[in-house]
Amino acid sequence: MSAEINSDSSRENILAVIKEIQVELNKLKTIKRDIVKKSTKKKPAKRRTVTKRKPARKTVKRKTAKRRTVTKRKPARKTVKRKTAKRRTVTKRKPARRR
Repeated sequence: MSAEINSDSSRENILAVIKEIQVELNKLKTIKRDIVKKSTKKKPAKRRTVTKRKPARKTVKRKTAKRRTVTKRKPARKTVKRKTAKRRTVTKRKPARRR
């Protein structure tokens, strides 16, 4: 009979432990449900403060440089070769006539 008593008491102990574990599981389940429910709620979107940007600096359009008109040079004057002066031939005078 002592073996039966021991087995009965051990069964009761095991059942008591199982019940405690089930109670703890139920508590954990309720905690989990609360957490999940809270996270599903949509929170209102935060308003962002918009920082105003400084206007971009206006770029001044640069005028293109005027093209220089290249003046064509006149060709150099051709120098005319000068002819050397002819040598004068000295004519001999006739002697004056005698009278």
